[in-house]
Amino acid sequence: QVQLVESGGGLVQAGGSLRLSCAASGRTFSSYYMGWFRQAPGKEREFVAAITRRGGSTYYADSVKGRFTISRDNAKNTVYQQMNSLKPEDTAVYYCAASQYYRGSSTAREYDYWGQGTQVTVSS
Repeated sequence: QVQLVESGGGLVQAGGSLRLSCAASGRTFSSYYMGWFRQAPGKEREFVAAITRRGGSTYYADSVKGRFTISRDNAKNTVYQQMNSLKPEDTAVYYCAASQYYRGSSTAREYDYWGQGTQVTVSS
């Protein structure tokens, strides 16, 4: 089992940047595929990005491609999401998630563990 804790959210102006972190407990972090999702008020949770166990492959939603970068440091049990050129429509609660079996999945139900989320607000 793994516990996930996100940090790094906040309020930023459009065009700005934020870096989210997700710290995982346990010694098996490197065995999990990791992903970021987000949920805006009144909307369903949506996929943002995913990364394979060793970080060799990454996957992005079209809406963030070229602006967001997912990475991981298995020695620190942490996954990151660098978010640049932020837009007001990026405003949401951002969640990290861990999947035991599904590589690069964009489907929330294929993730086994979730963090509590961190709020990102982008002002225009």
